[in-house]
Amino acid sequence: MVHFVGAGSGAADLITVRGARLLGEADVIIYAGSLVNPEVVDTYARGDCALYDSAAMTLEQMIAVIREAEAAGKTTVRLHTGDSSIYGAVREQFDALEALGIPYDVCPGVSAFCGAAAALGAEYTLPEVSQTVIITRAEGRTPVPERERVRSLAAHRATMVLFLSTALTEKLQGELIAGGYPAETPAAIVYKATWPEEKIFRCTVGTLHRTAAENGLRKTALIVVGNCLGQNYARSRLYDPGFSTEFRAAEAAAT
Repeated sequence: MVHFVGAGSGAADLITVRGARLLGEADVIIYAGSLVNPEVVDTYARGDCALYDSAAMTLEQMIAVIREAEAAGKTTVRLHTGDSSIYGAVREQFDALEALGIPYDVCPGVSAFCGAAAALGAEYTLPEVSQTVIITRAEGRTPVPERERVRSLAAHRATMVLFLSTALTEKLQGELIAGGYPAETPAAIVYKATWPEEKIFRCTVGTLHRTAAENGLRKTALIVVGNCLGQNYARSRLYDPGFSTEFRAAEAAAT
């Protein structure tokens, strides 16, 4: 059996209870060594567990390790950073395992975009500011579909969280502004959200590239853009005394 496990956004204790249990039961762990906090493996893996760093492996090599483990009746954990459903390259692994008749399941994790919001003390979906979160990436060596390029998505001026884009901030800044975000729109770069090394760099869309360049930020960071990082928003109606809900009647207005 193969268990795909999300390691969480960085801190070792942000893995789920289920994920920690599966790591402790694994005979073989294939982990994303360039991204996963090594403390996760050090804390939860058994001492006799076989460890493989996928950073230096191809898909074919990973599948070969899993096939060998399956033949020996062993349990494998494929450990991904954050949550494996976001830029985890898991679909190709699922398809390869299904072709071989190898069973697998998925244990979700805390994504880095959640960790970044926690670090920033931000709510991505503020009333009357933004009710939509766009998770995307700038186009680099990996192409992006034409309809999903940053310039097109920026027209919505929703909250945008960009993965894998910190080395591309010069072009990204231009695309954000050309697409519709005013240069003064609040932004932030969160380096290693929830890790011990976490750093937060607040800026604007117009100063995004300068902020990244001056602080040497090129990887393992998320970029958050949008007025959700500003100070103006409407109070939620959910807890407004003048708003009725299924569980609470509205209070009469004071005279």
